[in-house]
Amino acid sequence: MIDKRVKNAKEAIEGIKDGMTLMLGGFGLCGIPENSINALVESDVKDLTCISNNAGVDDFGLGLLLHKRQIKKMISSYVGENAEFERQMLSGELEVELTPQGTLAEKCRAAQAGIPAFYTPAGYGTEVAEGKEVKDFKGKPHILEHAFEADYSIVKAWKGDHAGNLIFKGSARNFNHPMAGAGKITIAEVEELVEPGALDPNEIHIPGIMIQRIFQGEKFEKRIEQRTVRTKE
Repeated sequence: MIDKRVKNAKEAIEGIKDGMTLMLGGFGLCGIPENSINALVESDVKDLTCISNNAGVDDFGLGLLLHKRQIKKMISSYVGENAEFERQMLSGELEVELTPQGTLAEKCRAAQAGIPAFYTPAGYGTEVAEGKEVKDFKGKPHILEHAFEADYSIVKAWKGDHAGNLIFKGSARNFNHPMAGAGKITIAEVEELVEPGALDPNEIHIPGIMIQRIFQGEKFEKRIEQRTVRTKE
């Protein structure tokens, strides 16, 4: 069995260079590859195009890369809770391509499955459709969307083994699942790295063939983006 383990996040991101396109899993702050993002911040790599549902918050997640001006372009579905993301977008400092959330997910999944393009009704009649081919299906207009092309995909999972088989936990599965295998190289950081055979084959979400590098993260803050509590009665 091929052993895809690397020592740490720094070794995992080796080969990521200025100007590359990266996919990064997570939704808000749920299931983001914290260790890999921190390693990218320390590497000072710049002019990145980042494909992610959003960009974390000001002082955590992709927000750290934004603060250091390491991201040239964001491809996301919304700005979220990141004031710096909003400021850079409105000031023209950051190129932003806002994409309907379902389309964003499908562009990832299409890349994962080797499907070059697909038609969707989402975004027709809006700025999203500008310059794109339109075709009618059963009397309803659909726009042509192309699968993403990324140099690296960076995902976070709950458990993984040496061969790269992954299990996600709860809602942290989110964009991590369709992004695994969607880049030329996929890096997986996991909370728990186990021996081959320790994972139940029936519970594996992503097979190891989709993963090229895997490591166990040293620390996960798992911050909560919006803490909501019930008022005491």
